[in-house]
This record gives sequence, C-alpha cells and structure tokens, in this order.
Amino acid sequence: MSTADLFQQHVLPTYGRFPLVPVSGAGCRLWDDAGKSYLDFCTGIAVCSLGHCHPRLVEAIREQAGKLIHCSNLYQIPLQAELAEEINVHHVKIPGKLFFSNSGAEANDGLIKSARRFGHKRPQPDGSPRYEVITFLQSFHGRTLGSMSATGQAKIQEGFDPLLPGFRYLPFNDIAALENSIRPETAAILLEPIQGEGGVNTATPEFLRAVAALCKKHDLLLFFDEVQAGFGRCGDSMAWRMIAPEIEPDGISWAKGMGGGVPIGSFWLSDRAIDENGTAFSSLMGPGSHGSTYGGNPLVCAASLAVLKEIREKELAEHAILMEVRIQQTILSWKLPVVTEIRGRGLLLGVGLDPALIPTPEGKTAALVVVNRLMDRGLLLPPAGPQTIRLLPPLNVTEAEIDEALAILHSVLTEFSHPPA
Repeated sequence: MSTADLFQQHVLPTYGRFPLVPVSGAGCRLWDDAGKSYLDFCTGIAVCSLGHCHPRLVEAIREQAGKLIHCSNLYQIPLQAELAEEINVHHVKIPGKLFFSNSGAEANDGLIKSARRFGHKRPQPDGSPRYEVITFLQSFHGRTLGSMSATGQAKIQEGFDPLLPGFRYLPFNDIAALENSIRPETAAILLEPIQGEGGVNTATPEFLRAVAALCKKHDLLLFFDEVQAGFGRCGDSMAWRMIAPEIEPDGISWAKGMGGGVPIGSFWLSDRAIDENGTAFSSLMGPGSHGSTYGGNPLVCAASLAVLKEIREKELAEHAILMEVRIQQTILSWKLPVVTEIRGRGLLLGVGLDPALIPTPEGKTAALVVVNRLMDRGLLLPPAGPQTIRLLPPLNVTEAEIDEALAILHSVLTEFSHPPA
C-alpha cells in the first residue's frame, strides 16, 4: 500500500498535503521516495535551522540518547539549566527566566497565562482582574484553543467557537488604532515582529516603539512571538532587535528553529519589577502555575544546545543578512511583472505575487500554483497567504545553493511574467 493510501486510510486530513514523500535529507537537500533531489527552502517551515542531519545536531542527539532520554521535571535537569543559560546570556541578554514546552503554540499559551496572572497581580482600579491581550490582524500564534483565540485570522478559527474570551485584533502597524484601543481590562500586547504565516509582514520601527511606549504608559506587558522569526533567522538572535533594538519586552515565545527539528518550544519572562515591592514579573509563574510532561527533557535540550551554539559560534545570524542581500538584489534585478515586492528580514523573506498574471484553478491560490510548479522543478517553498511565497532556507545555506534556487525561481516566475503566445 502506498504512503498516500496509508494516509487516506489512517491519518486525520488536517493538512492539505503535497504529494511529495520525503525519505532522507542532508544539508539543504531533500530526497523523495523516487530518489528525486530537491533544494529545501521550506526547511520544515523555518524549523531546520542547520539544514537536514547536521553532524553536530545528529551527534548531540545520538550521544544524549545513549545517556538519558527523559526524566520528570520534578527533578533538576542539568541540560535544561544549561540551555536556559545559553538563551539568557547569549541570545536574549536581558535578565529573565524560561519555561520549556514542546511547540510554539504551547509557548504562546504560556504567555497568555502569564498575562492573566499579571492581570490578577495588577488589577483594574475597581479591583477586578485584567485579562485582555491585544493581538493583530494576519497574526498567527498557534492552533491550541488559547493560541488560536489569540490569532487574528478568521479562517483559523472557523468552526471552533466559542473561542477563549479576552482577545482583540487590531490592524498591524496602525499606531492610531492601537492608541485608541486600550481598555481598563487590557493586560498585554502580543505581536510577531515579522508575521510569517500572515504574509511576511514586518513591523515598522515606529510601530514597535509606539507599542512599547503604550505598554509603559498603561502598565501593560509587551510580548513578542518569535516562534518563526527568532534565533538568527532574521539577522539577529532576536528578530525585534533588527527593527527596534532598544526595546526590552516582558515575554518572548520561541519554537521551530531553536531545535533544528526536535519538538521544543519555550517562553521567557522578564525579571523586571512590576510593583513598588520589587516583585519580579517572572516570579508570578511559581510552582503549580504551569507544566509540561515532556517540555525540556534531556534529549531535546541537548539538541537545542547544539543548534543554538552552532548558530552563535558560526555567526549564522550575520550570514543570514548577507544571504538576504544576495536574494533581494537578484530578484529585484529581474524586474518581473509578476513580482510585486519582497518583504521580510534575513532568511524569512516573502515574495509578493500579482495574481492577475497567474492562471489559478478554482480552489487554488496564486501562491499554491507557483509553489507546485517550483516543486516540480526541484525547489521547495511554502506559501504565506494567497499571494506570497516564502523563502526559508537553512541559516547555513551557501551562496551556490542560493544561486541554484534563484535560477529555478527565475525560470518559473518568468513563465508567469511572459506567458507564451
């Protein structure tokens, strides 16, 4: 029985899956069950930061698997403490504490719970707790009930009401709309510095600074969702620093690229004092407030340590900036009518498409049409909404691999820009 038949018979159809059946990978390459090779500029949707089967990651997993795979968070796991130190000292560089989960959605749920705990500690003038979290249209924060409720996309939420109350969705990069929307029950603002799933939309420096100023003015928490954008993908360990480096958030969520392929996520809370008694915000999430059976077990922490140290030691965030320039300059030099713009930072880039130039069958989007044709030519890219394709290569991608991928992309986009008579 084929893989497709097994899926149809035994797996819930929660994904619109492409027909590709991957069986092995090395670096930037992926091979399917027919032996065809692909350049992988999807990388598990920004997960495989070092590409497939990077030797340092493979060895870290192999070595740790022979020592200790899992033990309970009832005990002090040395690698979890080492990973927290690595993230705090070398990546966030702001005093705080971390919780380890299994995914970005869970990490965002942790931020939402932290906002509610803060709202009880710092209530409204009448003594009732604050609970509302403001998020933004076209955001994506996950598919658990909590993170889905925080997501500003109706299509993600359709058929799952009633949603968790306590969220409002405002226009992204609209300072005036935000200034007029703070309510007594508002406790936090949560946003992606660069929206990945929503179309690769980058927050402006002015917007991030206005958000930070409003949080200080109204005693709100500032949370950044860096699940897709963090740990080097956008040119810095922390994506917000590529936009407004002086800002210090109260909470950050991560997952995807921090494990290179193993299921790990995390959220970080600042140690800053939130009252006249010097109470640290991070102290509000004490024993019994949150938990995860698998979160931060020895195996995933060993893997994440290997990935984050490789990114830092090999200066892969800086490399991402250099590759961004190469990609941007090359695509812009083509001057193809089908390309409307290039958005994003580092190696989280979106190429906007003119859907009027792309024949689109019913039920498909312009982005899916282009993605399918690219896959036929040996290049894997994911869509980001109906009119954008994303480039998410490994952070250690080479110039030669960039050029090879761009040659395939150029050949496909040229066909849509100059269709045959």
